[in-house]
Amino acid sequence: MSVLAVDGGNSKTDVVLVAADGTVLARARGGGSCHQSVGMTTTMSVIGELVARVAADAGQDPAAGPVADHGAFYLAGADLPAETAALRDRIDAAGWTQRAVVDNDTFALLRAGTDAADAVAVVVGAGVNAVGVAADGAVARFPALGRLSGDWGGGEDLAAETLWLAVRAEDGRGAPTALRDAVIGHFGVTTVAEVVAGIHLGDIPAARLLGLTPVLLRVAGAGDPAAVAVVRRMAEEVVLLATAALGRLGLLRTAVDVVLGGGVLAARDPLLLGAVEAGLADGAPSASVRVVDAPPVLGAALLGLDAVGAPPGAEEVLRSTLGTSLPKDTTTGEP
Repeated sequence: MSVLAVDGGNSKTDVVLVAADGTVLARARGGGSCHQSVGMTTTMSVIGELVARVAADAGQDPAAGPVADHGAFYLAGADLPAETAALRDRIDAAGWTQRAVVDNDTFALLRAGTDAADAVAVVVGAGVNAVGVAADGAVARFPALGRLSGDWGGGEDLAAETLWLAVRAEDGRGAPTALRDAVIGHFGVTTVAEVVAGIHLGDIPAARLLGLTPVLLRVAGAGDPAAVAVVRRMAEEVVLLATAALGRLGLLRTAVDVVLGGGVLAARDPLLLGAVEAGLADGAPSASVRVVDAPPVLGAALLGLDAVGAPPGAEEVLRSTLGTSLPKDTTTGEP
C-alpha cells in the first residue's frame, strides 16, 4: 500500500509519496493551489504537475495509471461541503489514486500536532481557521470565508491593521505609534503615504504587505501600545476559535490538545503565544497547547497512513523525515 499526500495552501502546495512503512518515496513543492484564489483549473494543474514530478522521481509513469493506492488531499478552500464535493469530483476524475479522501487543510495540521482523539487545531496563516474533533466522532468546523463568515485575523488582516495604524499616526487621525517608522523602514521610503500610493498605483506589489506581520510582532514586543493591542486581539481570536470548537464538542473541561499552526503562530512570538496560553488557561483550563513546526503535509501523510492501516512504527519513520516528534505541550514541556 502507498499514500499520495497533498497539502494545498494559499501560497504553496506540498505533495509526498509515502510507502506504507512510512518511507518517503518522493516529494515536491509548488505554488499555491487554493481554488478560491486561483480557480479550479489552476488548482488541478498545480497539483497535477506535482503529482507527475513525484511519480517520475519514484520511477513511475503517471500516465500508466494511479500513482498510489490511497490519496490524502487536504486543501485550503475546501471550506463548504459543495466546495469539498467539487474538489473530490475533479480529483477522482484525475485518477491519481485508487481512492481518495478530500478535506480541509486544518485536518492535516491537527494530525501533525497530535494523535489525541479529543483535540482542536487553530491555524493562523494568511487567514484563520479551526477544526475540532471528539472521540465520539463529532466534528466542529468553521466556514472560514473571512469577514463574510465572522472571521478576523491572519497575516492579511494583521498587515492591513499595521498599515492602517501607521497611516493614521502620520496624518493625525490616530495616536502616535512606532508602527509608522517601522512601516517606513520596511518599505525603504520616507513616508507612509508613499506606501499607500505605491500599492494603489501598483508600483509596490500588494503581496509585500504580508511582510508587515513580523514588523507588527517586533514593534509589539518592544511595548508599543497600538501594536500590542492588535497582537492581543489576534490572541483573543485564536482563543475564541478554540473555545468555540471545544464548547460545541462539550470538551471545555476535558483534557484536550489545542494544536496551533500556520506561519504566524509557528513563529512562537512570546507576546502572542503567551496571550493565547493565558486565554486558554481561563477558557479551557485542561487544554494542552502544542505548536506545530512541521509542514502540514506531514499531517496529510499521517492521515493517509491511518487510512491504509500502516504498521506500528510507520509514523515514527515518517516524522523522522518530514518533521519532528509530536510537539510538546508549551505550558508544561511534556510530550
